[in-house]
Amino acid sequence: MNQAGIVEIDVHGMNKYQAGVYIDSQIRKAKGSVYRIRVIHGYNRGTELKQFVRKTYGKNHPRVLRVEQGLNPGESDLVLKEF
Repeated sequence: MNQAGIVEIDVHGMNKYQAGVYIDSQIRKAKGSVYRIRVIHGYNRGTELKQFVRKTYGKNHPRVLRVEQGLNPGESDLVLKEF
């Protein structure tokens, strides 16, 4: 489900490499109206993807201002710009 300005992507079942490639591609494709990318990584089968997303995109990516925990513990929001 995509809302205006928010893109949701699901990385369930991917390894860290696959998830990173997919997330990077979605960040590159994000148009100017997109201010947030919601990454659905899940949490029932461990926190490896959640930790990967938060560590990799929290401080090291030039287009991501910050990472916020979503309302659901299986989601992380990559904030690209302030709304």
